[in-house]
Amino acid sequence: MSDTEKPKLGMRAPLGIKRTVETGQVKQSFSHGRQNTVVVEVKRRRILGKPGEAEVAQTPAAPEPVVAAPPPPPPPPPPAPKRAEAPLSRQEMQAKLLREAEEARLSALEESRKREEQARLQASEDEKRRAEENRRAEEEAARAAEEAAKAPDPEPVQEEAAAPAPAAAPEDRQERFGAKRPAAAPAAPRKPEPARPNRSGRPGDDRRQSGKLTVTRALGDDDNARTRSLAALRRAREKDKRAHQAGGPSVKQVRDVAVPEAITVQELANRMAERGSALVKALFKMGMPVTINETIDQDTAELLVTEFGHNIVRVSDSDVDIAHDDDVDAPETLKARPPVVAIMGHVDHGKTSLLDALRGTDVVAGEAGGITQHIGAYQLTMKDKSKITFLDTPGHEAFTEMRARGANVTDIVIIVVAADDGPKPQTVEAINHVKAAGVPMIVAITKCDKHEADPQKVREQLLQYDVIVESLSGDVQEVEVSAKTRDGLDTLIEKIQLQAELSELSANPNRSAEGKVIEARLDKGKGPVATILVQRGVLRTGDIFVVGSESGRVRAMVDDKGRQMKEAGPSMPVEVLGLGGVPSAGDTLTVVDSEARAREVAAYRSDVATKKRTGSGPASLESMFSALKEKQAVEYPLVVKGDVQGSVEAICSSLAKIGNDLIKVRILHSGVGGITESDVTLAKASGAPIIGFNVRANAKAREIAEKNHVALKYYDVIYDLLDDIRAGMAGELGPEYFETVVGRAEIKEVFPAGKHGKAAGLLVLEGYIRKALRARVTRDDVIIYNGSISNLRRFKDDVAEVRAGLECGVTLEATTDIKKGDMLETFEVEERERTL
Repeated sequence: MSDTEKPKLGMRAPLGIKRTVETGQVKQSFSHGRQNTVVVEVKRRRILGKPGEAEVAQTPAAPEPVVAAPPPPPPPPPPAPKRAEAPLSRQEMQAKLLREAEEARLSALEESRKREEQARLQASEDEKRRAEENRRAEEEAARAAEEAAKAPDPEPVQEEAAAPAPAAAPEDRQERFGAKRPAAAPAAPRKPEPARPNRSGRPGDDRRQSGKLTVTRALGDDDNARTRSLAALRRAREKDKRAHQAGGPSVKQVRDVAVPEAITVQELANRMAERGSALVKALFKMGMPVTINETIDQDTAELLVTEFGHNIVRVSDSDVDIAHDDDVDAPETLKARPPVVAIMGHVDHGKTSLLDALRGTDVVAGEAGGITQHIGAYQLTMKDKSKITFLDTPGHEAFTEMRARGANVTDIVIIVVAADDGPKPQTVEAINHVKAAGVPMIVAITKCDKHEADPQKVREQLLQYDVIVESLSGDVQEVEVSAKTRDGLDTLIEKIQLQAELSELSANPNRSAEGKVIEARLDKGKGPVATILVQRGVLRTGDIFVVGSESGRVRAMVDDKGRQMKEAGPSMPVEVLGLGGVPSAGDTLTVVDSEARAREVAAYRSDVATKKRTGSGPASLESMFSALKEKQAVEYPLVVKGDVQGSVEAICSSLAKIGNDLIKVRILHSGVGGITESDVTLAKASGAPIIGFNVRANAKAREIAEKNHVALKYYDVIYDLLDDIRAGMAGELGPEYFETVVGRAEIKEVFPAGKHGKAAGLLVLEGYIRKALRARVTRDDVIIYNGSISNLRRFKDDVAEVRAGLECGVTLEATTDIKKGDMLETFEVEERERTL
């Protein structure tokens, strides 16, 4: 039975309490004609009380029979029952709390402002009241003195009593002067007069905002109060600031202005803290009509700096760069560091396998063709907790620069020689790099587990390259090792540690970091990534650095095991993320103080590299002739993209050596990273193939390449790349033709042949004359005809061949310019495939 249903006649309503929840349905309409019906419940608050309590509370108390007192006001009507409110959501509750907090803060600020305003007004009124009382007291004293001067002299006692006291209080004066007045009843306290409206526009005048309702006025108690706006406060502060500045005369600040060899007017004005228009005006007075963006030389800039009262500091462009040679650490700051060891040798002599045996990993299994084509940097921890950093350099002939770079950044070099193969060309090259770098070497004779291994023969073969090992009374340590059976590895580690101890390797860790770039590449997800070998100092995350012509900030560092590093000390190889671009391998990384300094150094180095690349040297006859010769050669354009910077450098240098006088390679663009649409567009304009070394083209680049017939060639082994490019360049030139002279004859007589033709009577001097052979006619050793023999006759018969010592007659194709005494040569042309 619902609450609204009436009981029927003769029925008794059941006992119970009224329900506080009312249910109903609400129909919702949405767009596109959709509707939804929602069940809604409304909860009402249940009010419980004792019976009769409400009637007692509503009955007003009878007033007491007091005539003088007014009757008390009637009690307020009981509040109407509030409608049950729906519960607030979490967002609404949070917004409500924030609104209440803001209202409370505004109310507190308004109350504080009111108290300060009341205190200020009270102090002003007190000051006025005191001034008025002092004025009245002075007037009363003056009036009393005048009355005393007009009256006759009384007795001394009375005169002394009647003399006014200058320091009397106002109450005493009132008692003294008011004693003659009749006594009156005490006056009731006066009501304060209502404040007159302020018509002067001073603070307190709220007429302009009388009709505006603000949050402060709505929450405050005083509706007539007015607050100062933020603009008024700002104007007041600026006025005070101007007043303070106007207190004393301003003194011109003299600056030390650094002026390079060339500078723009705007930049000079910024460094002098002067207006650019003032500098332009001064230059116009000097007779130099220039604009603010034009460049002036150092002497002109010195005149301007001196005229404006500043001091000039002459600097050159090279002063911007960082000088590493002058930065030498003090001996007391040096501490011991781990050695850096480079493994070098010929290709496929077991360098990576030896390093794998030391590391306990298998890097060689993931290398294309079984050869190393990158520099790998690893740091190993030995059993005695000492650390050794290893660099694995490539052994292929194309990676000469990598081997040289590896020798320059290391402390010890291990020359790997296979016991079954002996020293090879790259072994000799590695020995020369080590000698040029002046670092000690250790000879590791690998593959000693093979049956055909002969370590003693290897020792003897090294003598011809001035490498004398200790077993032959030399100073170069040698070790017989086997990466397969792990024999001799401990001995190799001991010799490395001994050599490092003799070298006394040290570095200063308490300074800004400095290191070398071992490898650099462009990762698809990480961006530019560089492998850095820290040489001194500690490289930390967040450091600002400049490396080559690129700058950046260390976002993250990863070691060779893939672990995140917070800092890297001396001799520690790490991968650094956060570069602005891909640097060149071998560049020096230097940590600087600010990003502005890093950008300045990087911009200077970039400008120097651009000028070096585009600038031309002094002209000479030799350079002019060589330039003409180069222009005559056929160019074979290429676009080269690789996975790391070192591989790209090696490929470009190897391709430059392939060309000859007839054809040469022209590298349109080389870079690190995948093949993009811009690479395909560049190759399309020049008809060049794109070489991808361990990289691939993205989907969009492949689509554009197929549409424009641009060749994409992918390689992972440098052997195949060089062979294909060499074959392509040879095909571009076409086959070679070689001439072989097979006969020589002298024209004894010329006879008419037909209406317009001529026949030559010959005496064969050398070789033979054959029909359809190529022939040339020379007159006084000058070629006047080059063609072929159409007819060959001996007497009146056609013959195929005439030998030396015999006479014959011939007719030549498309010529009649022959005379007695001319020489005729016959030759064969052989076509051969061109090779480079």
